[in-house]
Amino acid sequence: MIRGVHHLAISTPDLERFVDHYQRWFGFERAGKEGGWQPGNARIDTMVGLTDSSARYEMIRLGNLHIEVFEYTSNDPQVVHPRMCDRGITHICLYCDDVFAEYERLTALGMEFNCEPGGSAATRATYGKDCDGNVVELLQIVDPDCGFGFEKLAVTEAAA
Repeated sequence: MIRGVHHLAISTPDLERFVDHYQRWFGFERAGKEGGWQPGNARIDTMVGLTDSSARYEMIRLGNLHIEVFEYTSNDPQVVHPRMCDRGITHICLYCDDVFAEYERLTALGMEFNCEPGGSAATRATYGKDCDGNVVELLQIVDPDCGFGFEKLAVTEAAA
């Protein structure tokens, strides 16, 4: 039985820089020790679908969201940033209490956004880019009864 989502993974060219940004910008914390592997690990090569791979990784978390951050040191990693309309995973969304305050705080720290926050009667949101160019959405729920499972976020936050 599948019980839910545990983590997502992001590949970066600089593990320390990425983790530092996510700690300072968004409040993530380290959720374990740094790990990694060297070329010649047949089991990992089979699992990740690469040959002679090597990488370092670290798990970070914010609330119930875990991100496994990889820095591959082999296999010629490419920079790929899909547009929002492209197939596949396009962004990470971070839920916040005050999207306008977070927009101002993160802008002051150097995060670049496409526009100021805006939205509807139900939500306020904006999209920006993290230190590697990955798209990060900031989302504030204005109406917890709007649907899309948002009411559960509001109830969980109220209970905390």
